[in-house]
Amino acid sequence: MKVSGRTAAYRKAVAAAVACGISSGASPALAACPVELATYGEPESGARVEFTPVVESAAVTNSFRMLLGDDVVLDGIVMWTEGVSRSYGMLMYKCPSGDVTGEEIAACTVWEGVVYASDKAGKIGLLPAEGEPAPDLLLFADLGPSVAASPALQPLGLAKKPWDVFSLDGCQE
Repeated sequence: MKVSGRTAAYRKAVAAAVACGISSGASPALAACPVELATYGEPESGARVEFTPVVESAAVTNSFRMLLGDDVVLDGIVMWTEGVSRSYGMLMYKCPSGDVTGEEIAACTVWEGVVYASDKAGKIGLLPAEGEPAPDLLLFADLGPSVAASPALQPLGLAKKPWDVFSLDGCQE
């Protein structure tokens, strides 16, 4: 299979990010943190991910919020796909509540895609379910470009867009 220069560069960047996260290592206390209490950071933009326990839901397996600065909070959910199982995530900004249409959800969706996880050894997998240990790194594939292109966020003029890789940096008590 031929790989374009852009794809090869992306793969090298992800490999470097994984290596960087692995070399920094997580403290023993963070290693025992369940994913539903984990917090992650992305150092270049200062973006943060904070997981929260899921309030009873048949479809949603993980719940989190992503902070893109002081005033921008994105609501995130993860659901597992049918067929070939994948931890499929969505990030939304100021979505209406209640009975909403698909069009309304599409208008406030900033990013959607598979949420990948990595351990210290660099083994890539999918986001674990609640009750499982939090992974060392999270990869939200194409998050940065999606945030930059999002019609919902463009009026805010975000100066810093997050990159795709977040490192475990805390555990909420």
